[in-house]
Amino acid sequence: MAGGMSRFVSPLLLLMLLIGCKAGPDYARPELPVAASLASGRFLRAGEASVQAPLARWWLGLGDDQLSALIDKGLADAPAMAAMQARVMQARAGIESARAAMLPTLGGSVTHIHADLPGDALGGSLGGTNLYSTGFDTQWEFDLWGGRRRGLERSLAQAAAAEARLSDAQVTLSAEIARRYVELRARQARAALLARRHGLETRSAGFARSRHARGTAPRQAVEAAELQLRRTEAEQAGVAAETMVLRDTLALLTGAAPGDLDALSPAPVPMPPREVAIGDPAALLARRPDLRVAERQLAAASAQIGLDEARRFPSVSIMGLVGIGGSGVGDMFDPGNVTNIILPRLTWNFLDFGKAAAVRRGNEAARDSALAEYRGSVLAALHDAETALTRFGAARSTFVTAGRATAHFSQIARLQAMRVSGGTLPAESGLEAQRQLVDAELAQAAQQADVTLGYIALAKALGLGWEAEKL
Repeated sequence: MAGGMSRFVSPLLLLMLLIGCKAGPDYARPELPVAASLASGRFLRAGEASVQAPLARWWLGLGDDQLSALIDKGLADAPAMAAMQARVMQARAGIESARAAMLPTLGGSVTHIHADLPGDALGGSLGGTNLYSTGFDTQWEFDLWGGRRRGLERSLAQAAAAEARLSDAQVTLSAEIARRYVELRARQARAALLARRHGLETRSAGFARSRHARGTAPRQAVEAAELQLRRTEAEQAGVAAETMVLRDTLALLTGAAPGDLDALSPAPVPMPPREVAIGDPAALLARRPDLRVAERQLAAASAQIGLDEARRFPSVSIMGLVGIGGSGVGDMFDPGNVTNIILPRLTWNFLDFGKAAAVRRGNEAARDSALAEYRGSVLAALHDAETALTRFGAARSTFVTAGRATAHFSQIARLQAMRVSGGTLPAESGLEAQRQLVDAELAQAAQQADVTLGYIALAKALGLGWEAEKL
């Protein structure tokens, strides 16, 4: 008895050990590339920026309620976000499918067969014969080599990649809405300054025509003044068109129709906070969703090797059938007509002329490609952050210089106005000083927008603008 039990237990233990196996390599998170910023724990171009953890909803630092409302609307209503969320749900359904594939299947059937055969078809008359049956069947393939579990690993990695793509889309969308919003406000500020310049140039053209009528100025002076006036009018028309396009672009980004934002109330260009928190390079790499996508794609490629490798080995499955039936309808409910069938099955494609080996080589190449892409993504992320920091710092410096130039021309315009008022300078000279001031203010307004656009680019490079979705 003991010997018979041992003969039964030994194959069972062997089967349990085999079920614990997994074909293919176990995934390990890749090492980060060597980089000076990672070694020092600080961005090389950080300057005076704070290394504190940045705010995920970075646009709140701009202090513009209209912008915040537009970004919230875009993240909630944009069709692109809905599409990405649907892909996440699709990937999560793949996880459930992979888990279900590891369990037995159970099915049921009810059958009626009517046979009307020739009398000598089977050695006797079967004309008008009926067969009724009902039953259940089940099938289960043992995951001896871990192929199903590798498939589950792949589905989990693919779902995580889909979630990271959603987060990356949120980063991109929030930055794009903010960029278009700042460009819109910059066009509105430019339009106001061009209107001022147009008024000054209209007066200058009037003075030129008066002097020409009195014979104290040549016709060329009138032509020059009117040409400058026409140039400003053309620039005004271009800014007006750009403003309308930007409104409609914002509407598209936020899931609205063209014209829905025409009533958006005017506001100045928002400015970033004095101190900008950027965190450290390691936190950047952990936060950027595109790096999460690349890493999870690598994990999926690694799991695919094991999934296909398991197919090279024998598979063992068991099919069971329980049925009740006979020649009459009542036989389907008679326990005496029960039929039980258990069918173990072993299959093994041991001769494939190198197909499995070629598949493995292809999977390994796909994994190596995913690894190279991940490392490239890490270096690109560090480059993005360093570049954004450099440009943001340069934009701030240029904006300060533009402010000084505006202050200089403001002082000149004030002194010229005093001389015009005292009668020691003709009015035309005072208008020219005012026009130079407007030009300086136009340059300063453009630099102000560049500072905020630099802040937006920095937030995107840092991987900010996403939060975990509750789907």
